Amino acid sequence: MAENTPRFNTIMLIDDNEIDNLINQKIIESSNICKHIFTHTGGKSAIEFLKNMEKIAATNQFALPEIIFLDIDMPLMDGFQFLDEFEKLSKETKDYCNIIMLTSSINPQDMSKSKKYDYVKKYVNKPLTQESLKKLGI
Repeated sequence: MAENTPRFNTIMLIDDNEIDNLINQKIIESSNICKHIFTHTGGKSAIEFLKNMEKIAATNQFALPEIIFLDIDMPLMDGFQFLDEFEKLSKETKDYCNIIMLTSSINPQDMSKSKKYDYVKKYVNKPLTQESLKKLGI
């Protein structure tokens, strides 16, 4: 694969902090690892988006994000509540989307709790950096 070729079609950022979303988006864009980035400032809107994308994914699997960066501490629906709702999505969606917890939480209980979800692949402390992307293998 050429160095400049994006590895992923779509990445999703879910964080209630719009500045964090913007910074993370810029880091991902500058790394040229994907074609599209969707950002959501809450778990509820992200789940609704994924439900809608599931309908499109029946004809185009690239409608779904391959990687989801998920914050834990958000109002209305936190990261774990999002994961509980994500669990209700189709098996195909859960198999396709890889979730990475991207959080400022250093609480060991949060890390331990995130490991109980099969589709959470990594737990990364903010801020997202080029180096942390490389360590993730993306």
